[in-house]
Amino acid sequence: MTLLAKYHVPGLVVEDHAIEVPLDWHGRDPMDVVRSGFDETDDGGETIGLFYRVLCAPEHVHDDLPLLVFLQGGPGGQCPRPLGPDDDGWIAEAIRHFRVILPDQRGTGRSSRVEPRSIDGMSARQAADYLKRFLADSIVRDFEYLRLTEFRGQRWVSLGQSYGGFLTLTYLSLFPRALAASFTTGGIPHVPASADEVYAHTFPRMMRKTRQYYERYPQDRARVAAVADLLAGGEVRLPNGDPFSVRRLQMLGSDFGMKPSFERLHWLIDQAFVDGAFGVGESSGEIRESANLSSGFALEVLARTASYGRPLYWPLQEFIYADGELEKPIRWAAWSELQRHPEFAVDARPLMFTGEAALPWMFEEDSALVPFRPAVDVLMQDTHFGRIYDADQLARNEVPLQAAVYFDDMYVDSGMQLDTLSRIGNAHAWVTNEFEHDGVHHGTTVFRHLYEEALYRGDLDSLL
Repeated sequence: MTLLAKYHVPGLVVEDHAIEVPLDWHGRDPMDVVRSGFDETDDGGETIGLFYRVLCAPEHVHDDLPLLVFLQGGPGGQCPRPLGPDDDGWIAEAIRHFRVILPDQRGTGRSSRVEPRSIDGMSARQAADYLKRFLADSIVRDFEYLRLTEFRGQRWVSLGQSYGGFLTLTYLSLFPRALAASFTTGGIPHVPASADEVYAHTFPRMMRKTRQYYERYPQDRARVAAVADLLAGGEVRLPNGDPFSVRRLQMLGSDFGMKPSFERLHWLIDQAFVDGAFGVGESSGEIRESANLSSGFALEVLARTASYGRPLYWPLQEFIYADGELEKPIRWAAWSELQRHPEFAVDARPLMFTGEAALPWMFEEDSALVPFRPAVDVLMQDTHFGRIYDADQLARNEVPLQAAVYFDDMYVDSGMQLDTLSRIGNAHAWVTNEFEHDGVHHGTTVFRHLYEEALYRGDLDSLL
């Protein structure tokens, strides 16, 4: 292993590591690359860095523990940076049983991070092809190469949260022998994949979530409407100079699938106006002539909606549903579906909030996304992507798969999750409405439940 540092975070022993992986796998098996080296995998053998952390409980630092690799949500998500074992709920439970591997997916965190300047000088086609290399088929090959080279080929257990569940099915499709067992939380994709199908379910769920928000905080109908009416003039700017549009305001609904999102938005709207209680009529929603949005409100909206911290999230968002040769291009699937729902119009009241949807205007109004627009436009017309799922292999899967399916999940439809699970061998679902999409991060309950079900079923016997 290439050890960069070893240190303690309270309650955790932490090791930082990094290795090199091929920029372009060309669909090759990582075992072949282990045997032959990088030169045959890419013109000139170009490589990128893959960073990963190893976590262990202090009392187990010298024990021979099984390995658990965490497949982070995203796309474009880096691994957690825990402040301690209780900071991210599942970690406290996991380190009781495993040595935990936290890789930064390629292009994120400290793994040769992709930024807008990464595509400077590239044509739109070149940048599009470059971005394709940061999708599931490459991510999983990175992890498999990591397992083979740095962990002596030892089978490991995977925990996939959200998009990490998508990666889990890719791993089970391509390299099932690498996995002793798999856990997923809120992250079973529909197979066969279809972006159109996903967004046909997304916007009705967003309407329900928005209505639930207004039912909980009815006074916010008028305040949100007043903010939107003020923004409709088109002259308001965010602190970084980006336009503060009604559409940007609607993006705050992206948080509605997490707890306590309604409260976070309520208290943000509560302080939207400099005039406090006197900026807007609470019942009528009428804006006083002197009303102005507070600078703190604008700064918080920028923090919640800007892409500086996760520049790959929106550019890759729709392409996580691209599997192999597509029958037709994706062509802004979310935007196409949104046009069928006039309830989301910027002048509709009450104002509806949008969710996890990449929309063309975002690549015009978010300065962090503007450089990606030409490449994304090319990808939206593309039909050639790497294969990420093998339905036949999943049907005969023998790796124990335990999935937490959140019944009210806003991001990954529970019905579609259960349909996929019904066609995967050795798969088990725990359906619950106790948690939102981020349930695994809040306390130990979710991961402990999955672990104990697998333990009692005998799925972990090979590790004990």
